Amino acid sequence: MASLKILFVTPEVDPFVKVGGLADMVGALPKELAALGHDVRVVCPLYGSVKRLGDWRARAEPLGIDVGAETVWARTWETRLPGSAVPAYFLENDAFFGRPGVYGGAHGAYDDNDHRFIVLSRGALTLCLQLDWIPDVIHCHDWTTGWVPVLLNTVLRGSPLGRVATVYTIHNLEYQGYAHPRAVAFARLPASEFRADSLEALGAVNPMKGGLYHATKITTVSPTYAAEIRTPDGGFGLDAVLRFRGADLVGILNGIDATSWNPATDPSLPHHYAPGDLAGKARCKAALQVRLGLSPAPDQPVFGVVARLVSQKGLDLLAAALPRIITTMRVQVALLGSGEEGLENAFRDAAHRYLGRVGVHIGFDGSLARLIQAGSDFFVMPSRSEPCGLTQLYAMRYGAPPVVRATGGLIDTVEQYDEQTGEGLGFRFDQASPGALADTIGWANSTYYDRPAHYARLQDRGMRRDFGWGRSAAGYVDVYRWAVAARNPTAVTLAS
Repeated sequence: MASLKILFVTPEVDPFVKVGGLADMVGALPKELAALGHDVRVVCPLYGSVKRLGDWRARAEPLGIDVGAETVWARTWETRLPGSAVPAYFLENDAFFGRPGVYGGAHGAYDDNDHRFIVLSRGALTLCLQLDWIPDVIHCHDWTTGWVPVLLNTVLRGSPLGRVATVYTIHNLEYQGYAHPRAVAFARLPASEFRADSLEALGAVNPMKGGLYHATKITTVSPTYAAEIRTPDGGFGLDAVLRFRGADLVGILNGIDATSWNPATDPSLPHHYAPGDLAGKARCKAALQVRLGLSPAPDQPVFGVVARLVSQKGLDLLAAALPRIITTMRVQVALLGSGEEGLENAFRDAAHRYLGRVGVHIGFDGSLARLIQAGSDFFVMPSRSEPCGLTQLYAMRYGAPPVVRATGGLIDTVEQYDEQTGEGLGFRFDQASPGALADTIGWANSTYYDRPAHYARLQDRGMRRDFGWGRSAAGYVDVYRWAVAARNPTAVTLAS
C-alpha cells in the first residue's frame, strides 16, 4: 500500500510539553506510524514552558497567519520527536503562546484561548503551504484543533489544502472550549458557520462541536467510551451530534510507549525488575515507603494512586472510603496528585491521621509517579468517567494490578479477575460510591493475602501484556485511508 502523509495538530506533545494523556498519544503514535513507512509531522505551539530537547533550528521564513484584523506573524522552530526522525514544528508568537501555561494559569483558563488555538489551527495549515508539503490527512485533537476541519471545509476548500481529509480524536468530551461568538470573525470564517450544525451551541462558539460536524472521520480513545458519548449521560450535550455522526465514529484504544515505560530499564527507578524476577520491585516498594513516610512493612500491600484530585477521577470516593479501608484492612496507601483544594486538604489530613499508613505528596513529580507504579502492589483508579486511561496500563506494566471503576477505557483494558480460575488483570466495580470502592479494595486485599498464587498470576499477566502502540497504529492507518477515500471519493485511493 502507498504511504500516507499525516500531520498531527496538537496543543501538547510529550516530552516537550504535557498536561495529560493527549500529550502521551501525540508523543508516541507518530513514531509508530513513521516506523510503518508513513511521512508524519507534528505542529504544536511554543509555550514558555516547552522543553527544548534535542537540536532545534528556526526557519528563516516568517509564518504569516491569516486571522483577526491583521495578519499574525510567527516564527517556526523545527526539531524531532526524541528517538525518531519525525519532524516537530513549534509556532512561536509571544502574544499568544509566550506564557507558561498550556490552557490556563493560577486564575483559571486564559480568556483568549479561542484566539490562541485559532492561531495554532490556521498556522499549522499555513505552514503546510509554506513547506510545500500537502498532507493526505490531518489528525486533530480535542477542542483546541476543532477549527482545522471547519477551515478546510470553508475558506480553504478551494485551496491546495481543499482535498485534505481530517481525523478528529476526542480525548475528553467534557472539555469543549466554549467561547464568545467573536471567535468566528477572528478565524475569518463565514458568519454563517455560527449555526447549530456547525460552531454554535447555547449561544456561544463550541469548537469541539464544529470539529465533530466538519471532520471527515472521528475517533475516540476506547471502544467503550465511543459508545458512552453517544448517550445523554456521557455526551455532555453533544450526544445527538455523535449519534448523527455515528457511522464515522470509531473507538481505538490508546497504547503506551513500551520503551519508556519498562521497569527493566526505567532510569527513574532505584531498582529494576522484569516478569519472573520481582526482587527489584520489592526494593522499589521499600524505597517508596521511605519516600512517603510509610512504615517499613514488606508484607503489607501498598495501594498506589497517581491522579488529578478531582471528582471526575473519583478521588472524593477514595477520601470518603479511607477511614474504613485503613481501620479494617492491613494495607498502606501511597498517593500523588493535585487538584481541588478540598480533596488536597482531605488527603493531607488522612496522612496526618494515619501516620505510617497513608503517604501523600500534593503536587506532581514525574519520578515519584513512576516509583509509585513500581513500588505499589495494586493501583487505584475509581474514575467516574475515563475515556481511556493510561495509568492503569502503566500500573499493569509495572506489576500493580489495578482496582478500577467499570467505565470507558477501564472496561476495555482491565479484564475482571475471576476468583475461581485466577484469570483476569485486575478488579472492577460498577457503582461510583465509597462503599463499592472499599469493598473492591477489600477483595483485592484478600486476594493478596489468601490467594497469593492468583495475585502472582495477575502481576505476571499484566506485565507481559502488550499495551504498545503497534495494534492501535494499524487501526489509525485504516481510519486515515477511510478518511482519504471519503474526502476524495472519485479519486484513486491510497489504499490501492
